[in-house]
Amino acid sequence: MDEGGSRIRRRVSVRKRNRPSLDSVSTACLATELKPSDEDKEMEAGSRRRKTVDVQPVEIIDSEEDMFGDYDSFAENSLLAQVDDLEQKYLQLPEHRNHATDHATEDLCSESNKCNTLNVPTVGDCTELNIDEHMKNQSRHEDVSIEPEADILYDVPSSQVLFFENLHKSSSDLGDPSTEEKDWNSSSPKTVNEKLPVNSREQPQQTVESSSKIRTSSDANRRKSLKDHLKSTMTGNAKAQTPIFSRTKQLKETLLSEEINVAKKTIESSSDDLGPFYSLPSKVRDLYVQFKGIEKLYEWQHTCLTLKSVQERKNLIYSLPTSGGKTLVAEILMLQELLCRRKDVLMILPYVAIVQEKISGLSSFGIELGFFVEEYAGSKGKFPPIKRREKKSLYIATIEKGHSLVNSLIETGRISSLGLVVVDELHMIGEGSRGAILEMTLAKILYTSKTTQIIGMSATLNNVEDLQEFLQAEYYTSQFRPVELKEYLKINDTIYEVDSRAENGMTFSRLLNYKYSDTLKKMDPDQLVALVTEVIPNYSCLVFCPTKKNCENVAEMICKSLSKEYLKHKEKEKQELIKNLKNVSGGNLCRVLKHTIPFGVAYHHSGLTSNERKLLEEAYSTGVLCLFTCTSTLAAGINLPARRVILRAPYVAKEFLKKNQYKQMIGRAGRAGIDSVGESILILQEKDKQQVLELISRPLENCYSHLVQEFTKGIQALFLSLIGLKIATNLDDIYRFMSGTFFGVQQKVLLKEKSLWEITMESLRYLTEKGLLQKDTIYGSEEEFQNNFHITKLGRASFKGTIDLAYCDILYRDLKKGLEGLMLESLLHLIYLTTPYDMASQCDPDWMIYFRQFNQLSPAEQNVTALVGVSENYIGKKASGQAIRKKVDKNIVNRLYLSFILYTLLKETNIWSVSEKFNMPRGYIQSLLSGAAAFSSCVLHFCEGRARQLYNAGYKSLTHLANANPEVLIRTIDHLSRRQAKQIVSSAKMLLHEKAEALQEEVEELLRLPSDFPGIVASSTEKA
Repeated sequence: MDEGGSRIRRRVSVRKRNRPSLDSVSTACLATELKPSDEDKEMEAGSRRRKTVDVQPVEIIDSEEDMFGDYDSFAENSLLAQVDDLEQKYLQLPEHRNHATDHATEDLCSESNKCNTLNVPTVGDCTELNIDEHMKNQSRHEDVSIEPEADILYDVPSSQVLFFENLHKSSSDLGDPSTEEKDWNSSSPKTVNEKLPVNSREQPQQTVESSSKIRTSSDANRRKSLKDHLKSTMTGNAKAQTPIFSRTKQLKETLLSEEINVAKKTIESSSDDLGPFYSLPSKVRDLYVQFKGIEKLYEWQHTCLTLKSVQERKNLIYSLPTSGGKTLVAEILMLQELLCRRKDVLMILPYVAIVQEKISGLSSFGIELGFFVEEYAGSKGKFPPIKRREKKSLYIATIEKGHSLVNSLIETGRISSLGLVVVDELHMIGEGSRGAILEMTLAKILYTSKTTQIIGMSATLNNVEDLQEFLQAEYYTSQFRPVELKEYLKINDTIYEVDSRAENGMTFSRLLNYKYSDTLKKMDPDQLVALVTEVIPNYSCLVFCPTKKNCENVAEMICKSLSKEYLKHKEKEKQELIKNLKNVSGGNLCRVLKHTIPFGVAYHHSGLTSNERKLLEEAYSTGVLCLFTCTSTLAAGINLPARRVILRAPYVAKEFLKKNQYKQMIGRAGRAGIDSVGESILILQEKDKQQVLELISRPLENCYSHLVQEFTKGIQALFLSLIGLKIATNLDDIYRFMSGTFFGVQQKVLLKEKSLWEITMESLRYLTEKGLLQKDTIYGSEEEFQNNFHITKLGRASFKGTIDLAYCDILYRDLKKGLEGLMLESLLHLIYLTTPYDMASQCDPDWMIYFRQFNQLSPAEQNVTALVGVSENYIGKKASGQAIRKKVDKNIVNRLYLSFILYTLLKETNIWSVSEKFNMPRGYIQSLLSGAAAFSSCVLHFCEGRARQLYNAGYKSLTHLANANPEVLIRTIDHLSRRQAKQIVSSAKMLLHEKAEALQEEVEELLRLPSDFPGIVASSTEKA
């Protein structure tokens, strides 16, 4: 014990948080006010245990510890009750009645209080309570040790200490200035014999004076008892939900975070050390083993990932045969960007089905590694995307949605947040309007963000130099294929192997020895049954057919020729598949599938619904189905490899096969890790032999820009978006942008008669004449002037709604006509306005069904057909095959027919019954529904201009519009006619009235006594 001093020590609990005792601290401060005659109270204090023990190191408390320890109630024996007793006892002293609360909180319970100093050292030090000048007046000095049981705040959680600190801080701000002058940072404890500064000796008197000042200024705060403060604080803490984490999970997350930080530093330092797994945490490698069974990368994948250009984040194009493992390289690069560089990533894929497959495959990685996987396909996707603070996003999008996403990022100034863009099937840049949209997307990224890396991959690229120049990219290629592919041609009964070294490109392989009956020969002249039975059911097989109808016919024909032994193969699984197909189709099942699935055979084309397609693909992947008859779209779609691939004919529909299509189809042969070899067999007739030999020997087709060829979806849409997004608003900037496009790179090849400048001027002139752009001429000097362009309201509506410019004026006219006389008695008119134009142009109505549907329309619905301009007389003549002299717009007639399909679907809700009624594939009906939903979204954005005007004018709800004055609307809203204003108000009133009636009916239904109420049922039974 220190000479002449008193030091209070206690043992620190290893299970509870250590806090100073309120009782001991109170005793210390009370001693300064006791008279010498009060020895009995001092003796009571001295009678406590005098055993002094060393303090053990403080153990870190786990987060699962009970926040209140043993004090789990506000009952009689609780902490609050003890605090209340102490407070009442303290208030009995006359010297403290006026400022007891101030001393109880300010002098006793804070780290920097006036009567003692509370030092809470680090692990290994002691927790000491040093008594200050109030103890100096004590006549007797004793070494006092406090038992844990006598320590009131012994088990108070650390969160409660904040209460005392905050309370003392607020008191200090109002109170004694001398406390700020004292040296509270002294590391050595003061004893009662130490000489204190003069101002410290005078402090009790200053405290009394400062307390009186506080009492005057903050009377309400001082009257609140310590019990109320504690109760309020502890109640709040009790309500707060504390998440419980397992220690193992915390350690794993800490380890992952450390590895990501190391990988991030590795990438930034341009070191040759690639970290645990190509600059990624080792957990990524473990996840690939767990989720995809990939334990080791191919040699070409390692080479590609370690390229200097990749490490320097240069743009890259790489090309390998199908099934070579291209996607894995892209995934690793995407994970590097998301986890190490902390940037968002966009992956562009050609079809919705592939997007959904990729979403499914990468979502588990996102959950484990802490990033979001967002789908931008069909009607899914938010524009602009949600801006996130911590976790980054992987956007997986179709070509069209990817373009819209990039536009929204440019518009909101967030394009730099996009660190990497990956494009699968890069060769599609040369395919029609979709290729033009892909080109626009990449050109905008290159022009607006110098920090975004672009990775492109494909199995069928030829003129790579043009793409390299366009993307400013490096190129890597390899002929690696994990499974050897053997190509064969079948002519009559003979099979030839494709051999580039042979004189005519092929060598004899073998003869087919399958025994055919005369009936079977007529059914199967191409001997397909002989080819597939060599493979199935133990291995899988794909048969590519020219048309959808041919797929179904071939599947049925093969099953008629198969023996009953095939029915026994995985019989239970097949029955389960049939059951699942019925469940997703409301009890319906296709007649063809019902016959073929028991044999392990099914067809696969766009006529299937998405749910059917998903179930069949899953069954094929697991081996329940062993044969698919399919169209060429499967080759460019999801990954469904096979041991043998058979091409039914060298045609896609009526067009002869292209080399790119051929390579895509045969690329499905050979499953890595399952098959040792893959086979492709192209069946051809003698008349097509020469063409097929040329096809096999020729190089892949070049891909050329369609930016100008697709006029309204290409260059015009590009210029409108450039000016709308303010990427380029004058002629020089627009021309400079065009020079950097894929079209600009190929202009010498593609432009024979006109120059790029002339094409640019023509397109801008067309947009100006159509009312989508306005030209402003800005003059500099006398000879110099500059043409600036800005977008009009119609242009902005078309650009925002991503409306095909070929239809924007038609849509505007239809909507304007609808505003003047919208038929709200039925939903047919609204459905007609949201029926997509592009699908109408491809529609071929069945006129008898059309006429039958027309006759079933109600008078209100017939008014809609009259309003759009289609008469019953016209449809009747078409159905009967009569000649029609009156000219009618074919697109309007076709669009109304599609509206009938959607209207019937709305009423019946069953795709199967609508499919039968209109004699259309159920897959087409579903596509029409998806197209209408997407087009509705486009129309919504197209109309947002007028809606925004109304909203900004204060009309923020249907009720506001229903009660609006048309005359006020005319004065408030630009370009709004009186007729339109009255129509808006009347339509709002009608919709509001319908809503009120619906709510009234719902209220009445809720208040009505149920017919099966027990009392009513019992009474009716008794009467009977």
